[in-house]
Amino acid sequence: MKALIIGYGSIGQRHHDVLSSMEIFEAIHIVTSQILDDITTFKTLEDVTNIDTYDYYVIASETYKHFDQLIYLDRHVNQKIILCEKPLFDRYQEITIENNHVYIGYVLRFHPIFTSIRTLLNEETPILISIKTGSYLPTWRPQRDYRTLYSAFSEQGGGVLLDLSHEIDYAQWLFGPLRLLNSYQGKISDLEIDSDDITVITAQGNHNTLITLSLDYISKIPMREMSIHTNNQSIHADMINNTLKIGTKEGEVQTIALEPFERNDLFIQMHRSALGDKENLCTLHEGLNVMKTISYVQEHNHG
Repeated sequence: MKALIIGYGSIGQRHHDVLSSMEIFEAIHIVTSQILDDITTFKTLEDVTNIDTYDYYVIASETYKHFDQLIYLDRHVNQKIILCEKPLFDRYQEITIENNHVYIGYVLRFHPIFTSIRTLLNEETPILISIKTGSYLPTWRPQRDYRTLYSAFSEQGGGVLLDLSHEIDYAQWLFGPLRLLNSYQGKISDLEIDSDDITVITAQGNHNTLITLSLDYISKIPMREMSIHTNNQSIHADMINNTLKIGTKEGEVQTIALEPFERNDLFIQMHRSALGDKENLCTLHEGLNVMKTISYVQEHNHG
């Protein structure tokens, strides 16, 4: 098989490392302006020769480029698998893909904690969900000035609402489409960025489940947590420490430590799913629904 990765920033490099480790690709080529040793590169997508000879395409470029690159691929290749990094776009846009199969790279769906949560909720109806995710933007890539990252610039698709849209995706995946009740999106810290550093959303899911999401760039203690309350139990998921706590009406609390894993393991599972049974993958339709929710929040706060 042959793969083409479009973009070679930090996420493009990760995709290259992961695909190289899978031993099913005879060639992995890159679209990038960088000069890379021992890798075939093309400066632009239009420069790619015999573009229809690849089996797998990974769009890992800046978010604001995704729309045009998807349209270009759909016009020049046929019946191929395209994995587009999240978020799908920098703003909601209608798109019709006629000739290929597109999936969105919400890799967090492959976190083992969600397998456990879905099992625990088999016979339970959630009534309240609290999702909190935050970390300090300058520590994301310590080797680079955070002020130069795309995350710092709204016009490049940066900002916490787009960057941390994993949470919107898995909330809708687990609990149904979000009906927005209220939201706040803005910048409250002294970070030197022009994008939002905090977003807080209140919404309802299936069965009128109340869902709150808090996303930020300002937390000096990294967190990625979800609390799920039903009438019979409470579940607290810590996706950084890979633990689950389950509380009962009787006051008993059980702590479950899940098997450790490397971040690349999730990417391997995602790529295998894209190339295989498609289980747990985010579809184009679901990715567009995430963008609709993001658009509602943006319109509510900025008109």
